[in-house]
Amino acid sequence: MPGGRMLDLMRRRTTAVLAASTLLGAGAVVAAASTAARLKGLDAPAGFAGARLIVHGTAAGRITLTRSLDSLLPGTYAITSRSSRAVIGPVIEDAPRRSPDTVVRRLERVDEGELAPGDTVRLTPQLHRGDPHSALGIGYTDVLIPGERGELPAWCVPGPRDTWVIALHGLGSTRELPLNVLPVLHRMQFPVLLPDYPAEGLGAAEWPEADAAVRYAVSYGARRVILYGWSVGGAMAVHAATRSPLRERVAGLVLDSPVLDPAATVRALAARRGVPWPLHSLAVRAARDGLRPGSGGPPAARLARPDGSPVPVLIFHGPDDGIAPFGASRELAEQHPETVTLHSVAGAEHAAVWNADPAGYEEQLGRFLMPLM
Repeated sequence: MPGGRMLDLMRRRTTAVLAASTLLGAGAVVAAASTAARLKGLDAPAGFAGARLIVHGTAAGRITLTRSLDSLLPGTYAITSRSSRAVIGPVIEDAPRRSPDTVVRRLERVDEGELAPGDTVRLTPQLHRGDPHSALGIGYTDVLIPGERGELPAWCVPGPRDTWVIALHGLGSTRELPLNVLPVLHRMQFPVLLPDYPAEGLGAAEWPEADAAVRYAVSYGARRVILYGWSVGGAMAVHAATRSPLRERVAGLVLDSPVLDPAATVRALAARRGVPWPLHSLAVRAARDGLRPGSGGPPAARLARPDGSPVPVLIFHGPDDGIAPFGASRELAEQHPETVTLHSVAGAEHAAVWNADPAGYEEQLGRFLMPLM
């Protein structure tokens, strides 16, 4: 091979490896997604479209936005910019529009700043900023959870039951994302623990943080726990439910857009970051090299307690999820039809199933949780 072509090939390969390692190597999968989101002023799960939208006008509880796949998504979301934040509801189908290139949605509230024609905003499924009290008026305590990589800050929302819910955030998001469902959990009187942690992989490296949260809950009176995870948090929940020394305390799992096929998620993230398709195998290899020895993917096929009794599971997933393949959730439900319930919502983006259908989501959640109280 001529020297010039060889040098060019080596440069491209080095660039690809560095790009894959930056995105997907040890300790960087979620950091890359999270950093990118925050540079854009968008608190959102990795992979959430979040394209820029232009505000064309607001009036009488309505907002007119640029027409796009994002602005047409079903359900409830926040729109955010550097100086404003608001919550918008569903599309108003029969509303008069300024032009065919716009869409009118319900304007639920403006939390920060003002919205003006010409403003550029982004869509995010994270409705709330702040802590449980400042965002929702729900009392809580700041606590520190002892973990093997240091203390984990967490919000602890009290409740009278001895079954606790542990909410595990995922790719690109923070413990603020689970605030979307905190009101329904609080109404059901569950104590809720919302830890924050450095998400650095696809669940295999982070599950000890979930285990630490279980230990904390048990040490403060939890007889049983429900692990509730979004995206990578879902993978963490599965790992903890099958590997934790306290796994007999796990009463059930709620998994929202869970990462059950890590290799497919790595490829999806690589594509989002512009890594060329022929080099995706390098990205997968870089991610695998960063896993703890013997960690592997989520051991979903072994969802049972030490005594052999099955762990009930509720999965929320959108069939069009471009980050965590829906097929893996469907396969898990087919393997365990008696214990795994799959609730799919059309049009739901990754880790934004609640947003697409809040009422339907909460109805399914309540039905699942009621027997586990």
